[in-house]
Amino acid sequence: MALPMKSAMKAMKAMKAMKAMKAKTSMKTRAMKKKAVSKIARGKLAKVVVFKGNKEKTASGHKKADLMLNKRNKTVTKKQNAAGKKAYKNISAWTTAVTQARKELGIKGFCLVNGKTAQGKALYARAKANYAA
Repeated sequence: MALPMKSAMKAMKAMKAMKAMKAKTSMKTRAMKKKAVSKIARGKLAKVVVFKGNKEKTASGHKKADLMLNKRNKTVTKKQNAAGKKAYKNISAWTTAVTQARKELGIKGFCLVNGKTAQGKALYARAKANYAA
């Protein structure tokens, strides 16, 4: 038996007319700003640049007040300088003793302290005596 025919298709709705496109109002073009120059010094010469006054601070935050020149004319922090002096204080007496011993024995040039040579052994013995005194 044949199926009854479906009712006729609904009539298509009339298409709406498309709205006219509005012309987009263009934004005012603004002049480009210059890129801000960094106040933070970076790299190998960062401390030098800050110490000279060309930049405000280093990447680690050191300002000119925290920096100084050491005896070799290198820019270091005051904290670094103090730490170096504190560390050297422990061996300065031995350095003085060896210098004095070299003078007493008349040693010029390189000589290994307590090396294999008789001169090296003598230097060590004299330096040790000077250090103890």
